[in-house]
Amino acid sequence: MSRTDVSADTTPFFSDDYEGEGLADNGVGSPKPEEEEDEPASGVSDKRAILTVIVLCYINLLNYMDRFTVAGVLPDIERFFSISDGKSGLLQTVFICSYMFLAPVFGYLGDRYNRKLIMSVGIFFWCLVTLASSFIGKDYFWALLLTRGLVGVGEASYSTIAPTIIADLFVKEKRTNMLSVFYFAIPVGSGLGYIVGSEVNHVAKDWHWALRVTPGLGLLAVILLFFVVQEPKRGAIEARPEHTLQRTSWITDMKALCRNPSFVLSTFGFTAVAFVTGSLALWAPAFLFRAGVFTGVKQPCVKDPCDNSDSLIFGGITVVTGILGVASGVQASKKLRTRTPRADPLVCAAGLLLAAPFLYLSIMFAQASTAATYVFIFLGETFLSMNWAIVADILLYVVIPTRRSTAEAFQIVLSHLLGDAVSPYLIGVVSDSIKQSDSYMWDFRSLQMSLLLCSFVAVGGGAFFLATALFIEKDRQLAENYVPSDDAPIVVPKRGRSTKVTVSSVLI
Repeated sequence: MSRTDVSADTTPFFSDDYEGEGLADNGVGSPKPEEEEDEPASGVSDKRAILTVIVLCYINLLNYMDRFTVAGVLPDIERFFSISDGKSGLLQTVFICSYMFLAPVFGYLGDRYNRKLIMSVGIFFWCLVTLASSFIGKDYFWALLLTRGLVGVGEASYSTIAPTIIADLFVKEKRTNMLSVFYFAIPVGSGLGYIVGSEVNHVAKDWHWALRVTPGLGLLAVILLFFVVQEPKRGAIEARPEHTLQRTSWITDMKALCRNPSFVLSTFGFTAVAFVTGSLALWAPAFLFRAGVFTGVKQPCVKDPCDNSDSLIFGGITVVTGILGVASGVQASKKLRTRTPRADPLVCAAGLLLAAPFLYLSIMFAQASTAATYVFIFLGETFLSMNWAIVADILLYVVIPTRRSTAEAFQIVLSHLLGDAVSPYLIGVVSDSIKQSDSYMWDFRSLQMSLLLCSFVAVGGGAFFLATALFIEKDRQLAENYVPSDDAPIVVPKRGRSTKVTVSSVLI
């Protein structure tokens, strides 16, 4: 079947009624007008598709910049509001929880309504509440917690939907390439969050201005999203247009996803990635500073301003390793695909299993050599970053188009719930339980021991990806050849004779 010959006999969906009517006018089996033959199946030109990816990547970069801008100015926030470390940790917890629990809502909406409109409204709301958070007075810390929670609304509306638009614009290796560009924004944006937050604070002499950078850039993103991005037809580029796939209830979608071993196992593997990155994002700069104080390289922070050079260096490392890791992961996957269809989960497993020993060495060498510590962190984060684009690609090709936003949402909930929502707090609790006295030595030693947990979690994540490799080929074929269960009967041989049965009776 050619790309331009996608089922004319279709039923329109809520977000694209005009498309369904246009198809119905042609009639079943009627040829399409000659001028439409060169139109891409997605309904979006190649040039517009590239521009769409650029805009989506830009917005994703802003999302992760905003998350870690607060981390870059956290000491100033603690002094301004006179809060403890426990309360300051709530800033990230509240955001992650809001983002996590709202993701399924937007996943449901993204599979059923206009995705461009949902993202535009969500990002505009995110800009407003982020800007509002920079004007909160020192006696209203609860208001800062509230605005950080509301930021999760905007980010959930984007993160669950944007990858599905890329999936509807490209297929196979080109899709992987575009996803790699999109997911560069995760480590790169995170690193820029540290850098921009600390530097703007340094220049303006006021941490409030650090929170006013991303809202301005976010408003530009809304304009670009509204005028540049075009809503593609769901699944049409795969010769599986959304009109031929019947939407099912949310419960049916979730049951189908839970019966998809490749999706479930890769989600647990990705949860391990989130656990490790969440721990490092919050604790790595503090750990490096404590190591410097313990070894006598740095002076203790007894008066303002504290030495924030470790945050800047760690932010720079995160940016570089993100670019190298995502690019190398995609390239390794491409080369391995020529030998095995299980390439993607195997590369993800290798990334985590290789990251584990380097993260272990970076933690253990911190007291002996600062240079060696940075080298091992660089290598560990590079291997860890190999997973980002590949995990997203796995989800998109083992899940049918009309369930992808729901799948994205489910993966976001689970990976954050068991990953970066709990890991920073867990590392802190373990560190407090190990600490035997209030001294610079035990400040360093207790955090050092608790961070070793990340290496073991990385190994567990690698095991989940190895398990994914056992099912990936079968689940991909099931998704590509999926047929609605209430379709017309098909002919199945039975004891030498042809027997008509429904599709549902032969699907496993």
